[in-house]
Amino acid sequence: MSENLQGIPESMAKAIAFIWKEAELLDRKDYAAWQDLWTDDGYYVVPIDPETTDFAATLNYAYDNAHMRKIRIERLTSGFAMSAVDAATTVRTVSRFVPVHLSAELVEITSAQVLVGYKRQQHTLFVGNVTHRIRFTAQGPKIEQKVIRLVNSMDSLNALGFLL
Repeated sequence: MSENLQGIPESMAKAIAFIWKEAELLDRKDYAAWQDLWTDDGYYVVPIDPETTDFAATLNYAYDNAHMRKIRIERLTSGFAMSAVDAATTVRTVSRFVPVHLSAELVEITSAQVLVGYKRQQHTLFVGNVTHRIRFTAQGPKIEQKVIRLVNSMDSLNALGFLL
């Protein structure tokens, strides 16, 4: 595996750049482009239980396959949902990248994400540990799974009117 100038393995460097691109698309609310970043069988998961690994058998804020992501995007962009009409402006910072698995075809990487949402003169903070599983395909990198473990996931969350 080759390395870039900073000594980071090439597949990890590509994954980090891809994750930053994803964050930028979400902050711009470019949900169509975001949806294109996914594999057909990919899952977007925001679990309530911070320790769970069986997402299908536990309650989640989001457990979206391609069909559910499409419906969520339609709801966010239709103008009919209250969260879409007055959607928060968001800024994400993603850092502290730690490799879990690195190969030329597949990277699993954990990171820390701090998201600030601004709506109606109020700032809301969402902080979480994120795991991306990224598959490198002929069409470019694609997300197979993204799990966002919010640090306050067991609390009542009432402002999730956007994608994490």
